[in-house]
Amino acid sequence: MTFFTKITLVFALMLVHVEALAKTLTFGEEVDSDKLIKISTVMANPDNYLTSPITIEGTIVGVCEKRGCWMTLASDKRFQNLRIKVEDGHMVFPMTAKGNKALATGTLEKIELSLDQTKRLLSHRAQKAGKEFNPDSVTEPNVIYQLSPTGVEIIDNDVQK
Repeated sequence: MTFFTKITLVFALMLVHVEALAKTLTFGEEVDSDKLIKISTVMANPDNYLTSPITIEGTIVGVCEKRGCWMTLASDKRFQNLRIKVEDGHMVFPMTAKGNKALATGTLEKIELSLDQTKRLLSHRAQKAGKEFNPDSVTEPNVIYQLSPTGVEIIDNDVQK
């Protein structure tokens, strides 16, 4: 057995060990992986996905700190993400989920904000980021898309838990 073969074997065994330590946290119904669609594909034409259930996958980059009622999943496209939102208390996503992979099956929702709601939202985001905001710079209302999930799986890779 060559040195390269031995190293490859050691890495393969390490991967199997790490995979065995990963656990899945399940919320709600079973996730339907047959309906898996990339977040970037959904966001390219979101109105096409408003009528049928879909499944998305991404790394968790944000979790509601107050009630665990939403998570933000990073897209496969850089600087793009999609929020999944449940009614308060329906599913409670742990703050420790950040950085883990998640799959969510549900229905995409379109939320059309008024101009005033858009200004308040953007003002809140700017304040949270420590940036200045000029409400007069906003001249059109925003549309927000989010997934209302029926089932969520979080692949917890934190071996410390």
